[in-house]
Amino acid sequence: MIKIPKTGEDEKYLFLSDILPTGWQAAVQADIQPEDTVAIWGCGPVAQFTIMSARLLGARRVIAIDDVPERLEMAREQGAETLDRTGINVIQTLKEMTDGHGPAKVIDAVGIEAHGPTKVLELIDRVQTALKLETERPVALREAIMACKAGGTVSIPGVYGGLSNAIPMGALMNKGLTIKTGQTHVKRWADDLLRRIDEGEIDPTFVITHTVPLGRAPEMYRTFRDKQDGCIKVVLKP
Repeated sequence: MIKIPKTGEDEKYLFLSDILPTGWQAAVQADIQPEDTVAIWGCGPVAQFTIMSARLLGARRVIAIDDVPERLEMAREQGAETLDRTGINVIQTLKEMTDGHGPAKVIDAVGIEAHGPTKVLELIDRVQTALKLETERPVALREAIMACKAGGTVSIPGVYGGLSNAIPMGALMNKGLTIKTGQTHVKRWADDLLRRIDEGEIDPTFVITHTVPLGRAPEMYRTFRDKQDGCIKVVLKP
């Protein structure tokens, strides 16, 4: 059980239950070193906390990848370099940004429902999921593996549900990559993160874009799903 202080805004502590520890674990298990360039797929709420965590853990560079303008802007506000994946070759661009080597640490903070400009693979994924030949669209995971520097680490906080196809196992093996993943160990990180919040090192409230009454929950789920009104994270209040 986490002992939350009786003082302070509830919003400061709300995300200790899930997405803040998820972003923190994603960065910790990447084993970030001071000289590392870290590339993060996604700029949603979990990814925003991953960006924050990677910077706190001392990454030299953090590159965030997405195609939603307000999410990319929030990542920039945290000090990340950003890539709008629309109309570019993400893997090639990352190599160009890293002297041809690729980022040393890559983090897939997207998961099961990823999509992107690689229309052929995305179409194949959609057909195979419809036919129940796979259960997800591992677009971000494929790119992360292909982009990662030889000897690097792939951290996967993004959720996957079952079977994924066309994973580049040859690149994974031949580059000697390390994969680290797993469900978030919330209790493992909670006390340390709570301390960091209370000492002012972390302010998780930066991800909140909308605060509305609980009765508007269905409306706000649609707003978030459809990426409308600059919505990144919603807090519902009774």
